[in-house]
Amino acid sequence: MTKIKKEKVSADGEEPAAAEAGGTERSYTELIAHLNPIAQPLASKKLSKKLYKCVKKAAKVKNIRRGVKEVQKFINKGEKGIVVLAGDTLPIDVYCHLPVMCEDRSLPYAYIPSKVDLGSSAGSKRPTCVILIKPHEDYQDAYNECLEEVTSLPKPL
Repeated sequence: MTKIKKEKVSADGEEPAAAEAGGTERSYTELIAHLNPIAQPLASKKLSKKLYKCVKKAAKVKNIRRGVKEVQKFINKGEKGIVVLAGDTLPIDVYCHLPVMCEDRSLPYAYIPSKVDLGSSAGSKRPTCVILIKPHEDYQDAYNECLEEVTSLPKPL
């Protein structure tokens, strides 16, 4: 029975599959409801989409650092880029030291609402709570646009 159903879904076209994917996808306002108290500065919906696209382009040319341990190591080594943190990561202790490190080294950083979306935009099935986007000439325009908007976000007190 299950084989027939799978064939029907794929035979009907992309519409049923897209409807199922849309049903599980949460809106920006729903994601904001599950944020940590330290998720400041939070990227707007528009900036979040730009950051996801920039992460996707950077992942294609393998120019990102993903995960707390790797990002922390390369921030300490002096690598430059945009740090994108997921605002729904629990416990907060996992990555609460990273914004302080970024401010000490004057790296721009921003929070986005979902670690699942951040991981999937990096080409991974696994949720990721922090990514460092390094500059590269292949996506320089998108990177500069994101850099400008992230640096203009108000920093927390």
